[in-house]
Amino acid sequence: MKKVLSILAIAGLLFLSSVQDSYALTTAVQTEQAAETEEAKTFHQVVKQRFIEGGPFFMGIVLLTLILGLAIAIERIIYLNMATTNTNKLVTSIEDALSSGGVEAAKEVARNTKGPVASIFYQGLDRMDEGVEAAEKAVVSYGGVQMGLLEKNISWLSLFIALAPMLGFMGTVIGMIDAFDSIAAAGDISPAVVAVGIKVALLTTVFGLIVAIILQIFYNYIISKVDGIVNNMEDASISLVDLLVRHKK
Repeated sequence: MKKVLSILAIAGLLFLSSVQDSYALTTAVQTEQAAETEEAKTFHQVVKQRFIEGGPFFMGIVLLTLILGLAIAIERIIYLNMATTNTNKLVTSIEDALSSGGVEAAKEVARNTKGPVASIFYQGLDRMDEGVEAAEKAVVSYGGVQMGLLEKNISWLSLFIALAPMLGFMGTVIGMIDAFDSIAAAGDISPAVVAVGIKVALLTTVFGLIVAIILQIFYNYIISKVDGIVNNMEDASISLVDLLVRHKK
C-alpha cells in the first residue's frame, strides 16, 4: 500500500510539474503573440489609434488646420511651378523679335509665353509708343501686381502654422484640468486617476507640433520659390529696359 501511495505521489508531482510547464509555455507563447501583434501594427494604424485616444474635438480641429494648410501649400506650389519661366531664353526671344519685327513682334512673343515675367514684358512693350520711361514705369507697376499674385494666400499658411501648436497646447491645458478634476473627484492622486487626462494632453501637443512642422517645411519651400521668381523678374525687367533703350536709339 505504501508503495502504491508513493507511486501515486510521484505521478502527481510529475503531473503538476508538467501542468506548470505547460502553463508557463502557454503564457510565454501568448506574450510573444501579443508582442508580435503589437509590432505588426502599421504606422497608419498606430497614428489612427493615437488620434482617437487624443479626443475628437481638438484633434479634429488640428487635423482641419493640416488639411487647409496642405490645400493652400499644394495650390501655391502648382501655381509657382507654372509661373517659373526661363527668363534668359525669353529675353533672347524678345531681343530677336525686336530686331526682326519690331515692338509688335516682341509683344506677340510675350503674349504667347506663360508666366509673370512674360506678362510684365508685354505691359512694358505695350507702353513703348509712349516712350521708354512710360514703359519702365509700366514694368515696375505691373511687377508689383505680379508679386502680389505670387504671395497670394501665403499669410493663411503662416496662420495655420501658428494655430496648430497653439491648439495642441490648449488641448494640453484642458487635459491637465480634466486630470485635476479626476483627482478632486476621486480624492486620490494615484496614476490610474490622472493617466487618461495627461495622455490626452500630451497627444494633442504632439499632433499640433507635427502639423506645424509639416506646414513649416512647405512654407519655407514656397517662400524660397517666390524669392527666386521675384529675383528673376527683377533681372529680366532690367534686361527689358536695356533692350528698349537700345531699340529706341
